[in-house]
Amino acid sequence: MPTIKRCRKGIVGIEAAIILIAFVVIAAALAYVVVNTGFFASQKSKDTIMRGISEAASSLQLDGSVLAYVNKTKNVTALVVPVKVSVGREGVDVSNNSLVVTVWVSGTGTSAYMPDIYNGTIGEANNINFDTTNLTETIANISESAKGKPVAYMAIVNSDGDNLLESSEKGFLIIYLGSNTAKEYDKVKVEVKAPVGASLIVEREIPAGLEGNQFIDLG
Repeated sequence: MPTIKRCRKGIVGIEAAIILIAFVVIAAALAYVVVNTGFFASQKSKDTIMRGISEAASSLQLDGSVLAYVNKTKNVTALVVPVKVSVGREGVDVSNNSLVVTVWVSGTGTSAYMPDIYNGTIGEANNINFDTTNLTETIANISESAKGKPVAYMAIVNSDGDNLLESSEKGFLIIYLGSNTAKEYDKVKVEVKAPVGASLIVEREIPAGLEGNQFIDLG
C-alpha cells in the first residue's frame, strides 16, 4: 500500500499567526500600562507643584498705604492695613477662627508681642459699625468693646454680605493695640496667616513728629 504524504504547512502557519497575535496583544497592553502610568505620574507631579506654589504664595496682598492712628497723648493706638485677594485666588475666608493675626511692637524700651488677636469681621461684631469716612469713630467703638486688650477686625468694602473676601472686594484690617501703644521710632510688624498660602507680613517704623488725634501714612 503506497504511503500517503500529508502537508501540515498550513496548520503551522496558523499556529504561528496565533502566537504572533498574542505577542502583539500583550505588547499593546504593556504599552498602555506604561503610557497610563506616565500620564498618572505627570498629573501627580503637576498637582504637587501647584500645591507647592499655592502654599508658597500668600492668599492676601497689601492694597495701599498702612495707616496709624495717633491718640491725644501722641501714641499710636491702632493700625489700618488695606488688603485684597492675591491674583489667581477666588476668595479668602476672613471669618473668625479663619485668620490668625499676630502683631509685634518693638523699640527703645518697648517690647510687645500680641499673638492671635483676630476677632472676625466687622459684620460678626454686633456692636461695631464700619464707616470709611470716619475711621476714628470705628476705632473708638473697637477700643470701647476691647477694654484695653489688643484685637483685630476685618472690614470688607463692597461686601456681598458674607465673610469671604473676594476679588471684587477690598478689606481693611483694623488692629487696635490696646495698652501696647507704639511710640516714635518704634517698629511694628503685622503677620496675617490665611487658611491657605503663606503669611502676609507687613513691617513699618513709626516716624518722629507725631501729632495727636489724627491718622498718619506709614506707606
